[in-house]
Amino acid sequence: MHVVGTQVIPEQGGRAGFTVEFVGEGGEIVSVSLRNDACRSLNRMNAVERAKEVMMELATTETTVLENGEAPEGQPNMRRSARFNKDTDEMERQLDEGLEDSFPASDPVSVTASTIPTDRAKKH
Repeated sequence: MHVVGTQVIPEQGGRAGFTVEFVGEGGEIVSVSLRNDACRSLNRMNAVERAKEVMMELATTETTVLENGEAPEGQPNMRRSARFNKDTDEMERQLDEGLEDSFPASDPVSVTASTIPTDRAKKH
């Protein structure tokens, strides 16, 4: 993958962490979500380097998934996504959680109008 762009997206203003997206020239996107620690040492400046470290760890980790969908003992446990499993209840739960996390930005816009009368009277 030839990276042509990198985006750093703060989660809750960076307090919760960052999502780093690496964009390839073929339109592929690799996202790495990083949670911030108690010291909040993760910031916009070091998030890309930390995401690269995570991807290197992932690239050097041997993974095998058994037919029942579980990993052999001693290997990282891999889970299929709710979308892959067509688990609509889990997808709805994740959607609700995402909407709650984005509150109040997820509320629809409302229109208001003022009806304050003025004391201007037309004189004929």
